[in-house]
Amino acid sequence: MLVLLLNLFIFIGCSSSSKTTKPIVSVSTFAIYDITKNIAGSSIELVNILPAGVSPHSFEPTPKLMAKIEKSSLVIFSGGLEPWTSAFHFKHNTLNISQYVTLRKLHKNEEHESHHHKGSFDPHYWLNIENMKKATKIITQKLIEVAPKNKTLYEKNEKTYLSMLEKLEKDFDTSLKECKYDTLVSNHNAFSYIASRYNFKTATLSGLSPQSMPSPKKIVQLMKRIKKDNIKTIFFESFANEKVIRSIAHDTKINVDVLHPLGNITATQLKNNESYEKIMRENLSKISKALQCQ
Repeated sequence: MLVLLLNLFIFIGCSSSSKTTKPIVSVSTFAIYDITKNIAGSSIELVNILPAGVSPHSFEPTPKLMAKIEKSSLVIFSGGLEPWTSAFHFKHNTLNISQYVTLRKLHKNEEHESHHHKGSFDPHYWLNIENMKKATKIITQKLIEVAPKNKTLYEKNEKTYLSMLEKLEKDFDTSLKECKYDTLVSNHNAFSYIASRYNFKTATLSGLSPQSMPSPKKIVQLMKRIKKDNIKTIFFESFANEKVIRSIAHDTKINVDVLHPLGNITATQLKNNESYEKIMRENLSKISKALQCQ
C-alpha cells in the first residue's frame, strides 16, 4: 500500500510539473504593450511594467516588480526613455526597440532643454507609424523564439496588426496633407516625429520631459509666438501639470485641449481597453482641427 501511495504521489508530481506554463513577457511603454498584447493574446503572461497613470520619464520599479521582471522569458523596453534599465542586469532575453527603429536626432536646443532624458535622440519613436511597423515585426520575431509552437498564431496576428497600422498611416497622410497653419503648441516636446513627417513645426513649454518647469522667459516667448502665428489651440497631456498651459490659454484667449503622447495611458483608459489605434485617431482629429487641415 505504501509503495502504491508513493508511486501515486510521484505520478501526480510529475503530471503537475509537466503542465505547460505560459512564458512571462514584460513590457515597458504603452505602445510596446499594445503590440505585444495584440500579437500574443492569451498565449503569454503579459506584465505591464509601467503602472497606469505614471509618467515613463520618472518611473522607478519596486523590488517586487523587479523580481517579476527577472522571471520573464522576454523583457521588451524602449531604450532611452527608461532610466531604470541602465542599472538592471537582465538574466534572460531582452529586446531594446530603439535599436530597430528610426530615431529622430535632437537639435542642440532640444538637448539643452531635456532634463530627465539622456541621449541625443528623441525617445518618442512610436508616434512615427513606420516605427510601429518595425517594432511589430521584431516583437513578433522574438515572441516566436520564446514560444515557437505559436508561430502560426503570431504571424496571423502580426498581419492583422500591420494592416491596421497601414490604414492608420494612410488616414494621417490624407488628413494632414494640406493645413492652413503650421505650428502645433504643447507643453511637452513629444510630437516632433509627427511634425517632421507632415512638415509642421512644434512650439513647447518644456523639453522632452513633461515634468520640467518652464521659465518666465519661456512662457513670454511662447505667448508672443501664439499671437504672431495666430495659434488657435494649445495642448497639454494627461500626466502633465496643466496649470501653466491653462493660464496661457486664458491670457491669449485660445482653446486648450489634450494630446496623448502614448508613453503610457491612464487607469481609466486601461480599464476601457483603449488601444494605440484609438488614441492615435483621437490625436489625428485634434491636430487636424488645430492646424485647420483639409
